[in-house]
Amino acid sequence: MTRSATAPAGAVAPRGETTVTPPAAASAAAIRTDDPTTDPAADSTAAADAQASAPSGLPGSGDDDPDERTAADSAAQRRTRSAASPTGAEFTRPRGMFSSLRVRNYRYYFAGQVVSNTGTWMQRIAQDWLVLSLTGSPLAVGITTAMQFLPMLLLGLFGGVLADRMPKRRLLIYTQGAMGLLAAGLAVLTIGDVVTPYYVYAFALLLGLVTVVDNPTRQAFVSEMVGPKDLANAVSLNAANFQTARLVGPAVAGLLIAAVGSGWAFAVNALSFAAVIGGLLAMRESELRPTEPIAREKGQLREGLRYVKERPELLWPMVLAGFIGTFGFNFPTLLSGFAYDTFKVGAGQYGILNTAMAVGSLAGALLAARRGAPRLRRLVGAALAFGTLEVVAAFAPDYWTFALLLTLIGVFGLSFNTSVNSTLQLATDPEMRGRVMGLLVLVFTGGTPIGAPVVGWVTASYGPRLGLLACGVVSALAAAAVGLVLARSADLRVRFDLHPGRGGRVVAFVPRAAAAGKGELVPAC
Repeated sequence: MTRSATAPAGAVAPRGETTVTPPAAASAAAIRTDDPTTDPAADSTAAADAQASAPSGLPGSGDDDPDERTAADSAAQRRTRSAASPTGAEFTRPRGMFSSLRVRNYRYYFAGQVVSNTGTWMQRIAQDWLVLSLTGSPLAVGITTAMQFLPMLLLGLFGGVLADRMPKRRLLIYTQGAMGLLAAGLAVLTIGDVVTPYYVYAFALLLGLVTVVDNPTRQAFVSEMVGPKDLANAVSLNAANFQTARLVGPAVAGLLIAAVGSGWAFAVNALSFAAVIGGLLAMRESELRPTEPIAREKGQLREGLRYVKERPELLWPMVLAGFIGTFGFNFPTLLSGFAYDTFKVGAGQYGILNTAMAVGSLAGALLAARRGAPRLRRLVGAALAFGTLEVVAAFAPDYWTFALLLTLIGVFGLSFNTSVNSTLQLATDPEMRGRVMGLLVLVFTGGTPIGAPVVGWVTASYGPRLGLLACGVVSALAAAAVGLVLARSADLRVRFDLHPGRGGRVVAFVPRAAAAGKGELVPAC
């Protein structure tokens, strides 16, 4: 979700803070600078002088210090920002962990999501329990999940196109209303005791079709509620909201199912959508920053794919998200295997493992909310730590060590999730944001039907430890490879400094052309 705001002309971020500007006409060379909007053709002389005298850096990496740029570089970037950027805005550190909640429209949206996300988690638990009670087959539960995710795999990109074509607030009212009606319909069938597994499959498929449009629209709508400075904070708070509901919703659903049955959990979820729709209707339209919908034309889907392909700062984070989403996030299969086969514990201890990961994810979201503009260095580092911790957890000697490692995995997994979301939004033109976010949702969640069976087969054949080890190795290798590709694209290399001094870094990206200096122990990579 995106927002626009303007900064004073010529504003420069304080030392140590990275500025990010949304691009309007990015080129392959844009990845060489801290500002993705810089177009070398805009001012060839100034750009050439700046490239020769100022260090170039991985976009969003924070390794090039704005205070050390030359005057020519600063002037060139200011000119290209005002000419090419949709907003001319710069992005710096947020004003606090909950800074985006100062925006009235976002407060209404956030409050509605608190209620709706809790209802969504209630329905997930009730739906799985209903199918299991009707069939007695875990396979039927898997079919239900597949029916809900299949539309995203097949039609995810078209949802992004629709998000760009229609006013996002109005479209969200439609999609949220449709979801509420589907939950109400399933509640009526279940309470009336006429529901069958095939009805549940059908409702799961319909819900998946609505989600195809709703998900990228929700992602892109954030920027229309808050300004660019608060975008990363709002994305992180949305994640914290979702993880909090993940802790509360299943517990409430369990009590409700035990007391009155699954049908009433569906009914509560149906009512929860009224909170979201009410929040959307209560927003002050004059305070939104709506993106002008694009006209319906042929080739807009291919245009979105080409847009991402031509921009390394979008393409490679997207590739990394695909690997992490397909192979790294397969915990439903893995955790059940560790609980029942490896540690020989019951349902209560299995629930603790899921709670440990949820707590870690919530902590990761709140920590991300304190950070400033997203950096590619942080994104790659979170993915690398996530994969490495999965490898370590595969060798955990006992149950409680494994639970602790799951908490850390949740922290870094959520940090990667929020970083890739806000990075792509800030680096994308507003009129392309729906399609880019649709592609992100596709690669991050649409790979589940591909990765889950592979991980399930490895786990069933060789044990949960080897399954988790494989997931961690793939995730860590993908992070390392993408990090090196981005560094090489920006003509950077890794530098180790064992004595970095105050404010320095032990590990940093530096220009390849820089002369070897103190602490440079690693050659060009």
